[in-house]
Amino acid sequence: MNDMHEHEHDDIVSRLRDAGLRPTRQRLALADLLFSHGDRHVTAESLYDEALGQGVRVSLATIYNTLNQFTSSGLLREVVVDSGKSYFDTNTEAHQHVFNEDTGAIDDVQLSLDAEELASRIAVPEGHEITGVDVVVRLRRSQ
Repeated sequence: MNDMHEHEHDDIVSRLRDAGLRPTRQRLALADLLFSHGDRHVTAESLYDEALGQGVRVSLATIYNTLNQFTSSGLLREVVVDSGKSYFDTNTEAHQHVFNEDTGAIDDVQLSLDAEELASRIAVPEGHEITGVDVVVRLRRSQ
């Protein structure tokens, strides 16, 4: 392993441990695919295809489980674009998304939205709290 790759490997091990996850072989391989290419959006299926293409032996069920574990531990952010389609975002900072319904492409966008102000305008039932504000702007070609 060269020094650069070893440094990236150590960073990924630390990232997993800091998130409370044991750095198993499969988690390390998937984390390397996810986090070594900058901010990006993946589906379970696209990550599965990428993993197979890189020679990572993993099942689709393991991909789903790992993505959900990474999301629960704060390493990823799930972006639900409809009831049957989720993307997983490596950028966990506050931002919004534009989703193209025709192409399936999703992109980050910074809108001048204040999440706290937006949340303050919502009547929250007693005994509940707002845990987050997600904005997905959907686009499609005009008819």
